[in-house]
Amino acid sequence: MTTPPRGNGPFDRASSDRGLGALSEVRVPVSRRPDEASARTGAGRGQGKGRRGPADPVRVLMHHHHDLCARAVDPLEIAAGLEAHGVTDRPAARFRHRDVFSLAEELYARVPRAEEPAPPAAAAPGRALAARMALGALWLLPGALCAATASAVLRVDAIRKDATVGLAVGAGGAALTVIALWLCLRRGPLRVRGSGRGGRIAYALGAGWLLGYAAVGDWLLTGLLDGRRPYEAAPATQAAVLLALAVAPAAWCARWFAVRARRRLAVSRGLEEFAAGVRPLFAGVVTAFLCGLAALVLAARLTVPGSPPAATPPSMAEAAVVALCALLFLARLLAVHGFRGAALIGTAVACAVQAAALATAAAARLPGAGPLGAPVARLTAAHGTAAIPAAACGAAALALLIYAFGALCRASAHGGPGARTAHTARITGTAPDRAP
Repeated sequence: MTTPPRGNGPFDRASSDRGLGALSEVRVPVSRRPDEASARTGAGRGQGKGRRGPADPVRVLMHHHHDLCARAVDPLEIAAGLEAHGVTDRPAARFRHRDVFSLAEELYARVPRAEEPAPPAAAAPGRALAARMALGALWLLPGALCAATASAVLRVDAIRKDATVGLAVGAGGAALTVIALWLCLRRGPLRVRGSGRGGRIAYALGAGWLLGYAAVGDWLLTGLLDGRRPYEAAPATQAAVLLALAVAPAAWCARWFAVRARRRLAVSRGLEEFAAGVRPLFAGVVTAFLCGLAALVLAARLTVPGSPPAATPPSMAEAAVVALCALLFLARLLAVHGFRGAALIGTAVACAVQAAALATAAAARLPGAGPLGAPVARLTAAHGTAAIPAAACGAAALALLIYAFGALCRASAHGGPGARTAHTARITGTAPDRAP
């Protein structure tokens, strides 16, 4: 039995042709990005030329954070985003870099930009100076309006003895003050970007409760503990004036801190070096704001008739308002730099303590429930009803200060929108940026 020769029949030729056709259908996968090309082709950028192939550890990190690197406008945003994801100077050594900043520079060079934004046109020096002066005048507007309104209302009540005119003047001035405050929070260094409708509602509810308690909280607590008493407008008016005057130093301190921290980020070559340089800046900003509040207490006393004399030491009511100003400033500073959850928690804790004090004082009036209000009654008997908001806002402000001392001294708090997006993804537990 003989074996037919191979490769001589028509069927063998046809099958061979089909085999060659099948082989021609096989396609070699081609890289989608120039930096993923093989080392043999010599493609890619010159910076990573000697590290292509499986021995390139940066390529894995580049895939993992591709969206962050593609959207970044400079290497600083990439460095801040990497730090928000936990890549610090020590893990950067595994990627053959001395620190996270040099690693961010390589990622910025190797990942193509998603879109190259047009450079903003440089403003004329005169126009820039006019814009800064207008913004500074806007920061002073809430305090000026509130002080003028308070002085006008109290003087109208004293001269004309007509509550209707005083209420009309007060309502109009309060509306103008609220509009000016809203403009200050929507423009400049106190603006919170990307908070969403839910975040804005939560901020408004927390701040509204704290401001409302500063206006009528002590009067309500006194009525629940000792019976009904007449409402005194002078302490609430002084608190309103002090809060409105505090907008200007808060905005100035927030802008000063943001600008200096950004400059420090540009010259730092390591995360520890950046944190060591920013800590004195943050401590100086908080100290400057508190010293400014001490001066504003004197200004509020001189503005509002019926306030304590200028030479007397600060009262417990004034200490409560100062603690409230510090709490709102630290919460806003954290929210501006992307730590909105911590800001909401701090204000919510202060609101909860004040609400619990009112609730226990109200419950103590029920038959057999007197012991519930004993702690609040003892505290107010020793230090006055203003001790409740002073303790609540002071403790919450201290907790936010401790948290901010660590959070705002990280590069991820000052790296721009890309770093804030990375920090939000880490907080909410969403998937990190990956290449498509």
